[in-house]
Amino acid sequence: MSFLDRGRAESLLQEIGAEALALFQPENFSYATGAAAGMASMWRRGGSTIALVPADRGAPPVAIVGDLHGDMIRAVRPDLDLRTHPLWIDAVDVRAMERQSLGAAEIVQRGYEIAGLGAPRPTTFDTEAAFALLGEALRERGLVHGRVAADLDFLPAADFHRLATALPDYDWVDGSAVVKRLRAIKTPTEIGHLRKAAYLAEQGFKATLAAVSSGARRADLSAAWRAGIAEAVAIDGAPVTGAWDYISVGSDPWSLEGSVATGAVLKIDAGVLVAGYSSDTARSYSFGAPDPLATEIYAILREGFEAGLAAIRPGAALRDIYAATATSIHTAGLASYQRGHFGHGLGASIGSEEWPFIAADSDVIAEPGMMLAFETPFYGKGIGALIIEDQLLVTDDGIEVVTTLPRDFLDIS
Repeated sequence: MSFLDRGRAESLLQEIGAEALALFQPENFSYATGAAAGMASMWRRGGSTIALVPADRGAPPVAIVGDLHGDMIRAVRPDLDLRTHPLWIDAVDVRAMERQSLGAAEIVQRGYEIAGLGAPRPTTFDTEAAFALLGEALRERGLVHGRVAADLDFLPAADFHRLATALPDYDWVDGSAVVKRLRAIKTPTEIGHLRKAAYLAEQGFKATLAAVSSGARRADLSAAWRAGIAEAVAIDGAPVTGAWDYISVGSDPWSLEGSVATGAVLKIDAGVLVAGYSSDTARSYSFGAPDPLATEIYAILREGFEAGLAAIRPGAALRDIYAATATSIHTAGLASYQRGHFGHGLGASIGSEEWPFIAADSDVIAEPGMMLAFETPFYGKGIGALIIEDQLLVTDDGIEVVTTLPRDFLDIS
């Protein structure tokens, strides 16, 4: 299913005077169409898949994909206006062929002829053919010229040049901000994916903590994390599409070689992907009594976290949330502590961090439906990695913290 709010898209496109939105990033294609982007998207180049969304909410969108995936997408979205361009993969359908007295080569050859196949295939995919289909779709919807927005924060410069050359009658403008604002507000289904991902991640946390023992290596704990996720998924049956972890052990927050010893700081920053939607949760622990310096710094981070969390509500500016967090940390004694952001949006992106960011220069206002990761991290060589990070949902009248793990700097020895 598509998660795109056509009414909101219409309003945002009207603000920039655009008559349509062309989406080239695979993740944006899936967001707008509810269909997988297909194999050609692995090159992350413009034209492998394209979603065309007219500004007029009454005009149907168009999906442009490689021909190998046409049938699969039609099965998922039979209502979608789908156009296909040739991929490098040669395929033929002989299911309806009469095979009596025919050899294998003749059967296949007739299959090619019936389907009108046999023309040379591109090395990967045919960008010009994809852009030509986009032009046809625009003209069919009455857009023979005018302003068209695109997700230019994805489109490579070389591909944008080819697009503008192929379709010169259009004023191509940057619609990246439109896409970000659309994707920042999650649908109930998206929120459900992120809730499930957070729940499964916490099962991984529990498995990791159960594996902590003297001498355990960072790699051992990472393996325990993934095993815990696998066990939880086997029981739950959720559509998990991946998992990631940044685990550190000891006084060097960036070392991949640490092992558990008395007084060691353990940091787990990890997430699970459900249907492509990634959670993000982080905690720090100690194995035995930690260095008093780490304990004192963690207490400051905790105060900053609580101050920032109290500032998150619908209508709050993200820069004000940042300021509340930073002011608390600075006032408590870490006056030189500077961090670019204290959290970010969550969704289905390449990484776990999605726009918007809780940053000093952000002009974004928190809105109901935003799923955010809020964090106060500290990294010090000779101390370790100290962090609190929760996943939360902005609601109509406040926030709902999805994470249930305790925020204390717990001794897990």
